[in-house]
Amino acid sequence: MITVRAATPADAAELVRLRGLMFESMTGAAAPGEWEAAAGTVLRERLAAPPEQLTMPAFVVDDPARPGRLAACAVGTLERRLPAPGHPDGLFGFVFNICTDPDHRRRGLARACTVALLDWFDERRVTRIDLHAARGAEQLYRSLGFGEHSVPLSRTRLR
Repeated sequence: MITVRAATPADAAELVRLRGLMFESMTGAAAPGEWEAAAGTVLRERLAAPPEQLTMPAFVVDDPARPGRLAACAVGTLERRLPAPGHPDGLFGFVFNICTDPDHRRRGLARACTVALLDWFDERRVTRIDLHAARGAEQLYRSLGFGEHSVPLSRTRLR
């Protein structure tokens, strides 16, 4: 059984570590730099928001063999735009930073984190959720209801 939980500010360093692994898997090279400290700061600040003000939700699976370490994550942002006929509350979501530690891949952990994130968006009546799919991840996102959008390499899940 996979146990997914909401991330807390204490998870910021691990979320940044997984983000670095995600970039490394996409480009083939590690890219450490100043972005890591900045990302950690943003995550700590945004994850500390009260639940009703949270605009950067993140869901994680802990590494069962290494306390304090994450096995997988999915992060998103919630944005309020002007309401429109198809978007009566004007709430839009964006999914990003989906990553699984190499030691835990192919076990459904990224899917579980992403489903938790999508459920979080659903609870808030988000009417449109976008993401940019990395190569190799299309099948996962299509199975979760995402399809093509007018922007190349974007996926949109309409409700």
